Amino acid sequence: QVQLVESGGGLVQPGGPLRLSCAASGNIFSRAVMGWYRQAPGKQRELVATITRGGSTNHADSVKGRFTISRDNAKNTVYLQMNSLKPEDTAVYYCNAALAIANYWGQGTQVTISS
Repeated sequence: QVQLVESGGGLVQPGGPLRLSCAASGNIFSRAVMGWYRQAPGKQRELVATITRGGSTNHADSVKGRFTISRDNAKNTVYLQMNSLKPEDTAVYYCNAALAIANYWGQGTQVTISS
């Protein structure tokens, strides 16, 4: 059974850093494009960043230069390093594993940027 478990969310002051982790189980990690998405209250879920099996990354324009996605294939874990956080980054962040025939989501972790 596939399971994605996010961790690392919390309350951070503007300008601060935070690192999210997503641990994957179910023997899919090596085959999946991994990604982070977020959903703010009243808004649609949006792409934050993705990373392929080979390490190619894609970041949304709104986070380029501030956020970095990475993956550790040995640990079946994908990370999102977030720097220079802004109040508008406040959202529930979701881990995603995309395969050719299926799409999996974590339960989400709340990130709140506030002073």
